[in-house]
Amino acid sequence: MKKYAGMFSIKEIYRIGRGPSSSHTMGPEKACKEMRKQNPEADRFSVTLYGSLAKTGKGHRTDYAIEQTFGEIPVDIRFDYDKEDLPHPNTMEIIAYRGETELSKKTVCSVGGGAIEVLGEPRTQSETVYPETLYKEIEERCQREGISLSDYVKHCEGAGIDDYLKKVWQRMKDTIHAGMNHEGEIPGGLEIQRKAGILLKQGQGKAFGHEKAIYMMSAYAYAASEENASGEKMVTAPTCGASGVLPAVLYFKQQELGYTDEEIIDALATAGLIGNLIKTNASISGAECGCQAEIGSACAMAAAAFAQLKGFGLTQIECAAEIALEHHLGLTCDPVCGLVQIPCIERNAVAAMRAVDAVSLAEMLYEQRKISLDVAIQTMYETGKDLSVRYRETSEGGLAKLYQEKQEGGKR
Repeated sequence: MKKYAGMFSIKEIYRIGRGPSSSHTMGPEKACKEMRKQNPEADRFSVTLYGSLAKTGKGHRTDYAIEQTFGEIPVDIRFDYDKEDLPHPNTMEIIAYRGETELSKKTVCSVGGGAIEVLGEPRTQSETVYPETLYKEIEERCQREGISLSDYVKHCEGAGIDDYLKKVWQRMKDTIHAGMNHEGEIPGGLEIQRKAGILLKQGQGKAFGHEKAIYMMSAYAYAASEENASGEKMVTAPTCGASGVLPAVLYFKQQELGYTDEEIIDALATAGLIGNLIKTNASISGAECGCQAEIGSACAMAAAAFAQLKGFGLTQIECAAEIALEHHLGLTCDPVCGLVQIPCIERNAVAAMRAVDAVSLAEMLYEQRKISLDVAIQTMYETGKDLSVRYRETSEGGLAKLYQEKQEGGKR
């Protein structure tokens, strides 16, 4: 397991931006913005993409994001599909030039959720916000001080976190509303039609109960995910590809049970803390650890958030998050054609429902549990490292490979 001296702000878990991929668009965009700012005299740039950034960069529109970032300044974008022994599966090299003179060269890793790390530089410019880095440590502190997880987050984050989370929640709701009202084909060439509005209408026609809950939660998850896949504005939670899980659960439960926005803010704080633990001790990058790092993490965050809303204690919340993460272990990342569409959109709906089920199980089983959240996080990281690279967002295995073979076979 990774081990750091502290954790950074949950603002790095919740980033407001445009899809379809936090690691493939938001991360490279940030890296290029910083490079351009640091080299104002540069008259051209070159960017070389490696690993997953190269292999699924076209489908994730990485090149488009880079071109838009440099604007009128020429940029030469290269895709290196062969280089191995990379510091991270999402690695890129950026060089600034003035004429033929090289001004600066940096190797940047897009580590998930829109965050970047520059080789040879401190891990991040952010300040450490949380002294504890394990759930066990946080639980012990909360017990000593008699506070909840959301209280702990607010104490560590300081003034302004509530206002930030209010913006996050408003953006999540706006994304759901936009997704439910948009129709037509999702860009990318797979000819996938938006389904959120259809699911919503079908759900509204159902009598209240479990079946209605499935339709409505799925509609909200599809709405957010389809907006992301279309390159619209959304919130990473903890990534773009998994951005529909947490909003779907919170929005549905607010509609169903009448939770206030203030209660939702507390739930977002708790969810962000869980995402932070996973990012710090493992990974939220599909290219590094497969989809378990994205959808699995999002499911754990959503389970913790709903458990918070239900008034669960520290042990019950941990149990809910652990169950949610544990039952995504080994989930591969194999996006068809490198697009955040198949199986990504559907997975958001499935994970939203699984998060709610994890809370129900935790309510019954938490006293007999044997596996801690810290152990589940460590297991996810080790499992991800053991996954073949073909199943870590390269689109070289699984659904992506077989779909492509079927299409090419059909053409012959």
